[in-house]
Amino acid sequence: MAWAVFTPVLASASEFAAERERMVKFQIAMRGVTDERVQKAMGKVPREHFVPEELRGRSYADRPLPIGYDQTISQPFIVAFMTEKLALKATDRVLEIGTGSGYQAAILGELAAQVYTIEIIAPLGKQAEATLGRLGYKNVHVKIGDGYKGWPEHAPFDAVIVTCAPDHVPQPLAEQVKEGGRIIIPVGPAGAQELYLLEKKEGKLRQRAVLPVRFVPMTGEASQPR
Repeated sequence: MAWAVFTPVLASASEFAAERERMVKFQIAMRGVTDERVQKAMGKVPREHFVPEELRGRSYADRPLPIGYDQTISQPFIVAFMTEKLALKATDRVLEIGTGSGYQAAILGELAAQVYTIEIIAPLGKQAEATLGRLGYKNVHVKIGDGYKGWPEHAPFDAVIVTCAPDHVPQPLAEQVKEGGRIIIPVGPAGAQELYLLEKKEGKLRQRAVLPVRFVPMTGEASQPR
């Protein structure tokens, strides 16, 4: 006899809040993300609002989750790790490439003055914009378009975060980050990606690999033959 496997559904705000607290403690703080502002943001943003309804019971699992269109919401640790590496200040302007569900943008919105986020898949971008608006993130601005080109109208940015993997660092993003600014970006083909932290000093980007990762590929111009 086959037994059905059921995913428990967390029904109340207090249950989700408890899950969030455990996530920060065990998935984030104990794994080396020590920035208190990042921990506080991760403990505040209701991740359950950014996952499909049928997966809400897994909102705080230590893994990425599908959000449709062959895209995912990143594992909480990766969101916290990438955010910490940007060393954001409350006055910063941030560019995000790959809005997805909008969860990473919400975390950034807790830490920076203004967040500009670009999503190439229109239904995802519109849904993320609606979720962010419903949760009151007035400092997060969503654009539907090809993130490879950045958002020059609002450049330069103090920080750039990319949540999809090209095979190289897009030149427009390099140009749109301020002197002294940082870019965090996964680079490489599936199965061989590295997360790179780049810092602009004297007009040049200096980079170092910080973590092996697995992200969905960047589409649009980034996927065209060079």
